[in-house]
Amino acid sequence: MKLAGILLVVIMVMGGVGYWYYNDTQARMAILQENNAKLETAVATNEQALESLQADYASAQNEINSLNAAYTAIRRQNQQLADKLQQIDLTAAAIANAEGIERAVNRGTENAGRCFELLSGAELNDKERNAANGNAFNKECPWLYDTYKSRGLLNETSAD
Repeated sequence: MKLAGILLVVIMVMGGVGYWYYNDTQARMAILQENNAKLETAVATNEQALESLQADYASAQNEINSLNAAYTAIRRQNQQLADKLQQIDLTAAAIANAEGIERAVNRGTENAGRCFELLSGAELNDKERNAANGNAFNKECPWLYDTYKSRGLLNETSAD
């Protein structure tokens, strides 16, 4: 009988330890599952952020390439203008035809100012909208003609 009592106590202790172990393990598993869910959410968020950063980087690279191309075009245009100005003796031309040079300079200044307006987003006027080529569009910035034409902002009746 003593042995049966001792065995009963040992079985009850073992049952209590088993019950505690089961509850403790279940609690730890719940914590681990919760942590795993949080980790999966964090991984998904990080993947979305990475994709977004990669898209932003690609967009920035495209913009840099576009700006570099525009910068190269501007440098080429500046060089063409410098070459033209080197071929002209403005002093002699001004002495020979002061009124003509004044008109040309004033017209060039107006055209250059209009270039800045267009580059700043100004609406096209009728002359620009109906231009047949870059020089008819604006002699100071004829390259803008192709930009507006490619965007479909010129009248279809204009031809190159």
